[in-house]
Amino acid sequence: MSTRAAIIGATGGIGAALAEALAEEGATVLRFGRSLPGLQHLDLLDEASIAAAAAHAAGADLVLVATGLLHEGDHGPEKAFRDLDPEWLARQYAVNAIGPALVAKHFLPILPKSGRGVFAALTARVGSISDNRLGGWYGYRAAKAALNQIIRTLAIEERRRNDRSIVVALHPGTVDTALSKPFQQSGRDLFRPDRAAVQLLDVLDGLRPPDSGKIFAWDGAEIVP
Repeated sequence: MSTRAAIIGATGGIGAALAEALAEEGATVLRFGRSLPGLQHLDLLDEASIAAAAAHAAGADLVLVATGLLHEGDHGPEKAFRDLDPEWLARQYAVNAIGPALVAKHFLPILPKSGRGVFAALTARVGSISDNRLGGWYGYRAAKAALNQIIRTLAIEERRRNDRSIVVALHPGTVDTALSKPFQQSGRDLFRPDRAAVQLLDVLDGLRPPDSGKIFAWDGAEIVP
């Protein structure tokens, strides 16, 4: 169990639930997000705010990036290539891949130099290239695939600093949050945020250093990139 955890995106449904679950387990929880009462400020699009947040989180042994963007305003997942829009693609990459990469840049150095330290970011199964059988959702798929590659690369480098560190991506399943609300389907498993949080923490508890760089679903199954 973590003793000091930093949650990035603690305003979201999964992030807030992760923070609560860790607090119930007795961990000291640092909640980061955009300016809201009770949260330390962190904006994924502002590297200076990320660096400042990392300084505040010194001593953390668990960093969870619980952020993601699937729809915003009139923009949503593309159904076909004719729907591609460069500004929306860039926005998807900024939030879903570049932001978490910058969090890693500043938060990985605060993890323990020896012993267990965990850095995890939420991904999505649709980011798996080998699992793509339906097409569509270009920006979200590509940005999450980019995040998966970033996680893999970070894990290789982090292993040189501390061979007990674990850097992974986590697929939470379909969770009843604002992100998934427009795309929830009847008959598909839909998890409450509190249940999703416990499932993800259970997965993390079971991971070992050889698992670093991989992608795991909510049930502990490894997802092939």
